Amino acid sequence: MHRTWAIIERELRRFRRNPTMIVLSMLLPVIQLCILGHAIGGNVKHLKVGIVDQDHGLPAVRLRELAGAVTSGARTFDTIEYSDSGRALEDLRDGRLHAVLIIPPDFSRRVHQGNQPRIALVEDNTDNFVSAALVAQMNGLLAAFNTPAAPPRVVDEATLQVVEVYPYIPYVQYLLPGSIVMSIFTMVMIGGGINFVDDKAHGLHEGYLVTPITKLELIAGFNIAGTLKAVIAGTALILVGTVIAGIPNALEPVRLLKLGVVVVITAFALISLMFLLMVRMSNPMVPRAMFGVLSTVLYFPSGAVYPQEGFPAWLRAIAIVDPFTYAVHALRSLLLKDSGLAAISGDLLFLLAFSAIAMTAATLLFRRTL
Repeated sequence: MHRTWAIIERELRRFRRNPTMIVLSMLLPVIQLCILGHAIGGNVKHLKVGIVDQDHGLPAVRLRELAGAVTSGARTFDTIEYSDSGRALEDLRDGRLHAVLIIPPDFSRRVHQGNQPRIALVEDNTDNFVSAALVAQMNGLLAAFNTPAAPPRVVDEATLQVVEVYPYIPYVQYLLPGSIVMSIFTMVMIGGGINFVDDKAHGLHEGYLVTPITKLELIAGFNIAGTLKAVIAGTALILVGTVIAGIPNALEPVRLLKLGVVVVITAFALISLMFLLMVRMSNPMVPRAMFGVLSTVLYFPSGAVYPQEGFPAWLRAIAIVDPFTYAVHALRSLLLKDSGLAAISGDLLFLLAFSAIAMTAATLLFRRTL
């Protein structure tokens, strides 16, 4: 093993002498967490909604007051009064409004008669997220409008009571596990795969071939050194990311220990995959070109950004064999649910089996020739 440790020491010394690489490999996932975590998944606010009241009766006034309450409270939308529906619809088409709420002339009469009163929401549906948020808010507004002032003493309608097991989880916390795995992958790609191919291109690889070191010792040395570097990146993002995302009690010793186990196993699985892909490469430009493709193919199908239940069948098939999937699930269980190791045992077993297969294949494919 002393030959393997010599390779590990050489790789770590080289890693220490390149602080720029360390900073860059850790900075990208932090930037990604900060920007994506706050740019995606938040509640839309201050949408522009034009109101055209063609009725002016008391029910219409109450409806407008409820809309004003949304403007002052949740701030989902801001209301703009219009006297002409044509002008409002023109502003909608020109992009100055997101929707137009039209209260028809017979609205109050139909309310008093109980004759199916209706209002119209004309919306710009080119943005599905904005459209869905407006429809949901308007349905809530109508539910409040239809609630009687004096509720009946006996309720004969079924109701739903939602009980949330965990506290509210903002999207930045949901994104954090994927960002941790991405930081590990970035370090694996830059500090492992790219360095390995660069060594071959610069002739440094030839020095190993004239030593009695075996293929297994050589691959193991590279993998262990790459794992140690990736663990540093993953641990740093856990410490920084939990503060950015506001994870409660994230730095408890027991939880940190469980997170450390997942980070080590994830790092070893990804470095094994990287050497499997790079073991026969000699062109230093290829791994750099592969970085964007690999990060896309591994990161997005893992469920790090969006639940896998919304994926088509072919994308779910990729997720099944994607090591990111199991690393993200394990970290999410520990960070957001504070689960035990038993809850993520399947994820850890897959990552360990993946590591063994990838490392074995990389050792078999390695050639002791120039």
